[in-house]
Amino acid sequence: MNKQLDETLSLELARKIKSKSTKPFENAYKAALVTEGAKYVQGFLVMPGKLYQPYEHAWIEISDTSDNEPIIRILDPSLPHLKKSPSELWYFAAHTLTVKKLKAIIEESEEDYPEDDPLPIYGDAPYEYYGDVMLGGKNYLEAHQAAAAKCQELNQQNLENN
Repeated sequence: MNKQLDETLSLELARKIKSKSTKPFENAYKAALVTEGAKYVQGFLVMPGKLYQPYEHAWIEISDTSDNEPIIRILDPSLPHLKKSPSELWYFAAHTLTVKKLKAIIEESEEDYPEDDPLPIYGDAPYEYYGDVMLGGKNYLEAHQAAAAKCQELNQQNLENN
């Protein structure tokens, strides 16, 4: 299945929800609530810096079946704060939730743990290690490994080009 970042809709959505620079999970949550047919996605974002590295991130996805081949559109309400070209961004999904499931988890978390931020959502234990952190299931580990491999590839290309 083909996935592509929709820059125009991402920027419109960011304005609509008043996206905040340091709140990718909250931005994606708010975006999911106002976007018909959206799925909330947590995972990793790879983008350039001094070195490419994976960042834990959240976005939403919507299905577009207007063409013969179905396309998943990535809408990232944090896009304006990333200050990168869409061609420099790679998304690696680890955890996808419907809006209904997302709302139920948030409500339960707020009720059970009112002092804690309910986002991000890591699913059920057992958790796997990725990097120095133990959060998320095997899907997080696999997404992190894929993102780390992309970083290694991009960093190697940078070394060869310099």
